[in-house]
Amino acid sequence: MCQAAVHNGADAIYVGFPGFNARGRTQDHSWESLEEMIAFCHKHEVKVFLALNVLIFERELRQLLADLPRALRAGVDAFIVQDLGLARLIRFLSPSQTLHASTQMTVTNHESIALTADLGMARYVLGREVSLPEMAVIRGNTEKELEVFVHGALCVSYSGQCLTSEGFGGRSANRGQCAQSCRMEYDLVVDGEKRDLGARRYLVSPKDLCGLGDVPGLMELGIDSFKIEGRLKTPQYVASTASAYRQAIEKGAGVDGGTPENPAGTAPVTVEGLEVIYSRGFFKGWLGGVDHQRLVDGRYGSHRGLDIGTVSARMPGGLSIRSRHPLQAGDGLLFVEYSGKGDRSWGGRIFSADRVSETEWDVSFSNEFRAEEVPAGAVIYLNDSPSLERDIRRSFSDKSRWKTLPLRMRLQGEAGGPLRISVTDAAGRNGLGQSAAVLQNANNPATALTRERAEKEAGGLSGSGYRLAGFEYDLPGGLFLSDKEVRKARQAAVAALQALRDAHENAMVRTPEEAEAWMETEALQGLQVTSKGPRSDPEPARLNLLVREMSTLESLAGLPLHTVYLDFEHGKDYKTATAMVRDLGFRAGIATTRILKPAEYHNLKVIEALAPDAVLVRNLGALHYLSGKGLTLDGDFSLNVSNSLSAAYLAGKGLASLCPSYDLNQWQLFDLIDAMTSADAQAMRMLEITVHQYLPSFHMEHCVFAAFMSTGSSFRDCGKPCEKHRVELRDHTGALHPLKADQECRNTMFNGKPQSAAMLVPSLLAKGVRRFRIEALYEDAETLRTKVEAYAGLVSGAATPQEVFTRMGVVEKYGVMEGQLRNAAVHRDRKKV
Repeated sequence: MCQAAVHNGADAIYVGFPGFNARGRTQDHSWESLEEMIAFCHKHEVKVFLALNVLIFERELRQLLADLPRALRAGVDAFIVQDLGLARLIRFLSPSQTLHASTQMTVTNHESIALTADLGMARYVLGREVSLPEMAVIRGNTEKELEVFVHGALCVSYSGQCLTSEGFGGRSANRGQCAQSCRMEYDLVVDGEKRDLGARRYLVSPKDLCGLGDVPGLMELGIDSFKIEGRLKTPQYVASTASAYRQAIEKGAGVDGGTPENPAGTAPVTVEGLEVIYSRGFFKGWLGGVDHQRLVDGRYGSHRGLDIGTVSARMPGGLSIRSRHPLQAGDGLLFVEYSGKGDRSWGGRIFSADRVSETEWDVSFSNEFRAEEVPAGAVIYLNDSPSLERDIRRSFSDKSRWKTLPLRMRLQGEAGGPLRISVTDAAGRNGLGQSAAVLQNANNPATALTRERAEKEAGGLSGSGYRLAGFEYDLPGGLFLSDKEVRKARQAAVAALQALRDAHENAMVRTPEEAEAWMETEALQGLQVTSKGPRSDPEPARLNLLVREMSTLESLAGLPLHTVYLDFEHGKDYKTATAMVRDLGFRAGIATTRILKPAEYHNLKVIEALAPDAVLVRNLGALHYLSGKGLTLDGDFSLNVSNSLSAAYLAGKGLASLCPSYDLNQWQLFDLIDAMTSADAQAMRMLEITVHQYLPSFHMEHCVFAAFMSTGSSFRDCGKPCEKHRVELRDHTGALHPLKADQECRNTMFNGKPQSAAMLVPSLLAKGVRRFRIEALYEDAETLRTKVEAYAGLVSGAATPQEVFTRMGVVEKYGVMEGQLRNAAVHRDRKKV
């Protein structure tokens, strides 16, 4: 796969850091093979980016100290990171090391870039949901490099914000263990009744991204890097996509043919060919903004290939088909009959294909294929083409098509001295070599080392990765040297140049021991809260409540609450609701949206104008925008704090409290608390722990309401069914998961079975945690009051964890679970071996 990328025009490859990467179902490279790939890529002027794009737990910071030095010494061109604390650690070890912010960091605005400027990120990989107009705004507000995905699988949830796999089976997407929950079947349940959608059951499975047509626009915007997703794909996929986008880039730059050292793709490929190699159907994703009618087909969730037509009729030994694409023997076809009662499919390889008319074909198959079962009207996909794959494979298996770099060569010498050969690459690096034997006067003019003979022998660079781009012959006439000696001198010169190109500075300037000492002291200064003001000791435990319905507020009178956070679908109710909360005697807080895009400041300006008692900050951009405005800022789970280095960093940005990542189990949470306590005995009191909630699973730009309950493509023409109906998605187990829209029409699917941390509360109290939160969804007044009173009793010591957990199991419609909070088992990645 690495060779396929290099020889088809890739400028860089990205690959997982062994043991810590977002590719939980792929094979991790050994350090030896990784170092071999780095050397191979660098030889061909291709960069290697090492993806450390996962959240890092407290104990893993020390584990990483064992491997980070090796990666730094290997000459990695950049680390791609999600975790803010990890970025700080790498920056401490190596201030000069290039860092890229992963799409897992959920960067969708320039405010996030400004907030993290002190981390020294060279490049930000924007969220896949950012459109070209939004990119233009970001581009206009930062000098940092911007990278965008242009091809491959689309996650339906914002990267870094998906907890579906975590909630369904303890496989965190923030840890590279995505269970592909978005590729599963779901029923649409509207107001308690299943909605008949015919054959559409894959309601949150997007088509694959194909941005070839947007390459010119992206280039015009000044986007620095185009990223192709290639997880679990084949070398042919890598070759064809790299080739296609290299050709598009060179065409956009006016260099249609490319150059030998940066080829315009050598694999023969078209968009149709890309679909055959791998696709769930192609769409431009969100590059053009939202289009809820086209993003998700709904009929499938896996590779289909190229839709070429339909079956016309059965015939003896085969099928008569209508095809928009030429066919040939050996092609693999998939036939699908879509039905609301369940799809049927058949696959077979063509034995013979006879063209009857421009679009009509009579096709026969092997005897094993049961053509008599395939009905007229079945949709046909071309999903395998041996001839296409053979041609693509030649692009990286045929040495004559490999990428080469240009060399200028100069030969010098005189009689009685060695032949001196110097080679110079495009960067001006110079390698020198000389012959062991000396040049002599030729006894026979026919054996003299003429320019032609010298260029033939010295310029024979086949297999070296170089090609002769200039040749200077600076020798007196009539000299002799054997061909073997000329070749040896050239080989020495090329080897000397390669040694220069392979050399790199050791990027690590501090030792792991120094880093560990830093992690325990200076790195945690943001957590030193004692000096920020006196605290009562012991401080009473606080119970906070987040509500999502205006009608909920009337039921809160007299409850033992400290802060009530408002998280409504529409901000127009915030002014009235804030006053109501204060009248009830509680602090009033307002939650920001999970995502902030360039044109979405209305919500933040409303919050700023209302000046609530607290703001629940859910994204890095909102934190930057609201900082310095005199507001109390509480950080929510979506900031992905999973270790003390991240906690200290965000605390230093002005957060008064932090809700840790929901990826943590109890032991990982306790490790975080202990590390924070080591910095300051009161630091753990910054933490707010959610003790009861419906886990927010998918958080999507994709609107299920608009896509399947309207004909509209956006909020402008969808009729807003989200305001008229209560919708749930029913999974393959029969569980129902509520769906709710936010102010920007983004959908959140909540896990239908709530999660309780009741059993952890005594231990948390013992460790000094004093902030606890309940998150409401659609509860009636009686149920919500029961929840609040139960947990208030728990945090005050009037009730036991078992009593509360049992009580919650009674009041919750589908019972209650602990999720992964007390699961000591670590999910084992399904690594290929």
